[in-house]
Amino acid sequence: MRTWYHSWRAAIRIARRDALRAKGRSSLVLAMIALPIVGVSAADLTFRSSQLSPEQQLARDIGQADARLTDPLMGGVPLLQSPGNEYSSPEGDYENKPYPDGSTDVAKAVPQDARTLSDSLERAKLRTEHGLLNTEIRELKAADSMVKGMMPLTGGRFPQKDHEVAATDYFLENSGLKVGSKLTARNLDREYTIVGSYELPGSLKTDQVNALPGALLAPLDKALDKAGLRPTHPDTSYLVEVEGGFTWNMVKEANAKGVTVDSRAVIMNPPADSEVPLFQKEDAQNYGLSPAADNATLAVIGTVVLLALLEICLLAGPAFAVGARRSRRQLGLVGANGGDRRHIRAIVLAGGLVIGIAAAVVGTLLGLLLTYALRPVLEDLVGERFGHFDVRPLELGAIALLAVVTGLLAALVPAISTSRQPVLASLTGRLGVRKSNRVLPVLGLIAVALGVAIALYGSLMSDQFLIVAGGSALAELGVVALTPALVGLFGRLGRFLPLAPRLALRDAVRNRGRTAPAVAAVLAAVAGTVAVATFAASDDAEIRSYYEARLPHGAVALGVDEAGGAREVPGLRSAVEKAFPVGVRADVDRLLVGDPGCTTYDGYGSDNPECGRYELITPRANECPLWVSDPKNPEADPADRFSKAERRKLTEDWRCKNTLGGGYAPLDVVVGDAKVLKVLGIEDAGAEKALADGKALVFDKRYAHGEDKLRIRMVTDLKAADKAQSKGGTAPGEVKSFAMHRMEGGGQSYGVPVIMPPDAAEAAEVNTLPYGAYYSTDRMPSSEERQRLDSELSKTGVQADLHIEEGYQSSNNVMMLALAVFAGLITIGAAGIATGLSQADAEADLKTLAAVGAPPRVRRTLSGFQCGVVATMGVVLGSAAGMLPSVGLRLSERRSEMQWFEDALAQGHGSIDDKPFVPIVVPWTTLALLLVAVPLGAALLAALVTRSRGALARRAAS
Repeated sequence: MRTWYHSWRAAIRIARRDALRAKGRSSLVLAMIALPIVGVSAADLTFRSSQLSPEQQLARDIGQADARLTDPLMGGVPLLQSPGNEYSSPEGDYENKPYPDGSTDVAKAVPQDARTLSDSLERAKLRTEHGLLNTEIRELKAADSMVKGMMPLTGGRFPQKDHEVAATDYFLENSGLKVGSKLTARNLDREYTIVGSYELPGSLKTDQVNALPGALLAPLDKALDKAGLRPTHPDTSYLVEVEGGFTWNMVKEANAKGVTVDSRAVIMNPPADSEVPLFQKEDAQNYGLSPAADNATLAVIGTVVLLALLEICLLAGPAFAVGARRSRRQLGLVGANGGDRRHIRAIVLAGGLVIGIAAAVVGTLLGLLLTYALRPVLEDLVGERFGHFDVRPLELGAIALLAVVTGLLAALVPAISTSRQPVLASLTGRLGVRKSNRVLPVLGLIAVALGVAIALYGSLMSDQFLIVAGGSALAELGVVALTPALVGLFGRLGRFLPLAPRLALRDAVRNRGRTAPAVAAVLAAVAGTVAVATFAASDDAEIRSYYEARLPHGAVALGVDEAGGAREVPGLRSAVEKAFPVGVRADVDRLLVGDPGCTTYDGYGSDNPECGRYELITPRANECPLWVSDPKNPEADPADRFSKAERRKLTEDWRCKNTLGGGYAPLDVVVGDAKVLKVLGIEDAGAEKALADGKALVFDKRYAHGEDKLRIRMVTDLKAADKAQSKGGTAPGEVKSFAMHRMEGGGQSYGVPVIMPPDAAEAAEVNTLPYGAYYSTDRMPSSEERQRLDSELSKTGVQADLHIEEGYQSSNNVMMLALAVFAGLITIGAAGIATGLSQADAEADLKTLAAVGAPPRVRRTLSGFQCGVVATMGVVLGSAAGMLPSVGLRLSERRSEMQWFEDALAQGHGSIDDKPFVPIVVPWTTLALLLVAVPLGAALLAALVTRSRGALARRAAS
C-alpha cells in the first residue's frame, strides 16, 4: 500500500538528485537562505554569550566581597532601594520640598567586625608620550583576594608600594606607555612606576590607573592646594566582607543611614516583593520596564524577521521556478506515468525542503564557528568580555527551522504553478500562452492608495508614529504587488535603447516570474535605505539649524577660568600665536570684583568672601514681564499672573526675545579693543570709534539705560546678595556707570553682551585681570598643530579653555555612507541573482545568438545589461517608495513639535523666535549613489564574471 510517506520519500530523492545535478543553482539558493541564518544564529550566540549570570556580574562589580556600600548623594537621608540596587529613592514625600542632595559618610553603615576595602574613583590628567590624558584614577588594593574578578591581570602585577601603579591595557595603548614606564600627573613632581596591566571586563575601553589607597590622590591634592587649584573629590565606596553574608535586614539598616548596598546574598536570593518597602510605594509601577515596552520590542523584532523572510522568499522563489522549468520534462514524465498534481507539487516542494535543510545545517554551523573564532573581535566591538560561550540548542534549532520554512515558502508558488502545466506542454517543452494576472495589480493599487491615506492621516491628524509606519508598510507592499505590471511598463522603453540593453529589457519583461521578485527584493532594500537616509538627513538639517557658533568659522578663543591662572595668560597667548596660523590676535581681560588679590573667576560659586561678582543691570522698563518675579511671592512662576492670550502676546515682545541671536560667551563683559571686532567679523566704523572714545559696546539693548548709559553692579558680599535675591530683592553692591554705544543686530556678537575698552574700566576704577584672547586664522589649524599646542599648554599646568570654531560637524555622514553601501550590496546581490537565473533560463537564446554569428562579447554584454536592468528598476521604484514613510514621520514630528511650541507660548515660556524648524531634506548624494553608481556597478560586475563563450550542448532529444 502506497502512502504519503512513500510519495514524499520518492519526491525528496528526486529533489536531492536534481540539486546535485544543478550544483550552481543549488549553491546559489542555499547561500541566499543560509546567509541570514548565519547572521541570526551568530547574533543569538553573541547576545546570549554577552549576557552574564548573576555570579559573573557580581564578580565584575564586587569581586569576592559580600557587598559594596555606596553613597547615592542624597544627603544621608533614609532611603529605600530595590534588592539589586537598580533603583533607590528617599524615604518619605519630597513633592513639596527640596529633593535631598549632598554626600554622606559611607563608613558609618559598615557593620562591626566586617573587613573592608576602600574603592576610590576620580579623574586627573596624567602625562603620556603624547601629552596629557584625562584618566580615571582608582585607589584600591587590587591584589587583595576580595577584589578577584574585578580587574583581571593581563601582565605584570598589581602595585604593592606607594610609588607603583598598574594601568588598563586601553590606557597603555592610548598613552604610548608600557609596563616598566614612568608615570607622572599634571602638577605633581612625584614619579610612579607602572608594574602591571589589567583590564576591566565590563568596560574594556576605559583609561584607568590603579594605585594603593592614598598613594596618588592625596599627593595630588596637596600639589593642587599648593598651586591654588581645586582639589579632587573622589567617589569612595567600600567593599565589605562579613561573616554570614550581607543580609536583606542589614541592607535596610544601611538604607536607614542613607547608604545603598549591592549585596551578594540578596542578589542571589532576593526577598519577596512584599518585603521590599520600595515596591510598596504608590509609584512602584515606575520601576522596571513596562509590558507595553516589551510588546513594542517584540513587535519590532517580529517585523524585522518577517521582512527578512519576505526578502529571502522574493529572491529564492525565482530560483525554484527556474529549476522547475529546467526539469519540466522530468516532471512531465511523472505526470505521464500516473503522477497527479500533488506528486509534482511534492517534488518541487521537496526541492525547497532539501535546500532548506542543507541551508539550516550549513548556516548554523557557520554561525557557531564564526562566533567562536571572532569572539575577541566581538568583545572589543561591544566593549566588554563575554561571560562564557552560551549555546542554546532550542534557540538554534528554531533558527534552523526558520531556514527550512523559508525554503518551503520560496518553493510554494513555483510548485503550484508547475503542477498546473499540461503534461503535453511539459514533455514538448512548450511554455504555452501565459496570461498576466490582472487581480494582483488591482490589489496593489488599492493597497498603495490605502497606505498613503493612512500615512497622511497619521502624519497630519494623529500623534501616533505607528500609524504612519503601518500606512507606509502597506503602501510598500502595494508597490511590491504592482511590480509585475510596472516591469511591463518599463518594457515600453526598449524601443529607444540599443540592441543589447533592448534584448535585456525585453527578456526581463518576458520572464516576469523571475524578474518581478528580484526587482521587489531590490525595491524593499532600497526603500528602507532611502527612508532612513531621508529621515536622517532631515534630522541632521534640523540639528544644524539649531547650532550656534561661538565664533566665526576658523576663529580661535582662549580663556583661563582656573583660579590663579591669570599670571600664565600672557605665555598662553603667545603659545597659541606661535602654533596656529594666526591672522589677528585680540587680547581680552575680565572684570575683577572684590579684593585685588582675589584670583577666583568672577566669584561665581566661590566660598571666598573676598571675591565678588558683577551684574549687568536691566532697567525695569526693559525687563520681560514674564521673567520678573513677584516680590511678595518670589517662588511663584511669574507667567501665572497673566492670561493665556497675554502670555502669547508677551512672547512677541522684544524684551522677551534673545536679542543676542544665540552663541555662547563665557564672559558677560569682555574687556578689549577694536581688534576683538575684527576677529568677530564686525565691520562697523561707529563701533570702532566708540571703543576708541572709551565707550562700551552694548549688543543686548535690554541693558541700555536711555541712549548712552550702561550700569553694572559690583557685588562684594555674596552671602548678603544671595539672601536678598532669595527674597525677590536686589543684591547690594556699588553701581558703576559707563558711557555706551548701542549696537543693532546683536547676533553678530556671538553671544557677547558687552565689549568694554580697557580705558573705560580704568576710568571707573574697576580692576581687570588677563583672561585670554581671540584669534582669526588664515586657515583651519591642522591636527598636528593642535597636538603641538596641547603639549605647550600642558607645560604651564593651567586648565585653559581653547575653542576652535569648526562649524557644525554632522555625525550622520558615516551612517549615510554605510546605508548607501548596504543598499548597494543588497541591490547588486539581488540583481546578480536575477541575472544568474536569467542566464540559466535563457541558455538556448544565447546559443541561438552565437549560431547566427553574434560575437562572443555579446554574451558578456547581454549579461551586464540584464543585471543593470533589474538593479535600475528596483532602485527607481524603491527610491519612490522610500520617500513616503520618511516624509510622513517628519510631518508627524513637525506637528508634534508645533503643538508643544504653542503650549509653551501659551504658558509664557520661550519666545516666538524659538519656533521649531522641522525640514524635509532629500539625501541627493545617497540617491545619486543608488540611482547611478549601484546599477552601473552591478552591470559591470555581472559582465566581468560572465564567460564570453558558452559550452557546446547536445541537441535535445525529441
